[in-house]
Amino acid sequence: MELEQQIREALTKVALIADCTMVETINNNTVLLQSGLDSLGFAMLVAQLEEDLGIDPFSQMQIAVYPRTFGDFISIYRQALAQES
Repeated sequence: MELEQQIREALTKVALIADCTMVETINNNTVLLQSGLDSLGFAMLVAQLEEDLGIDPFSQMQIAVYPRTFGDFISIYRQALAQES
């Protein structure tokens, strides 16, 4: 399954569990803080993706970076997976 699709599925799952109302359309330019997930929801999303993908790129960062957009979020995971291989 494509990485972006896995992240979208995890996002949907976490939104349901966290009882968050997501914006209707999430694309690469969607600002994460305006997506509908709160900070706890994002923590849950990162935990879910660690379970699904086997990595937590945020714990591997020497300097903490918070992605601004959904596209930035996907890029962080792509880079982390590329470093793993």
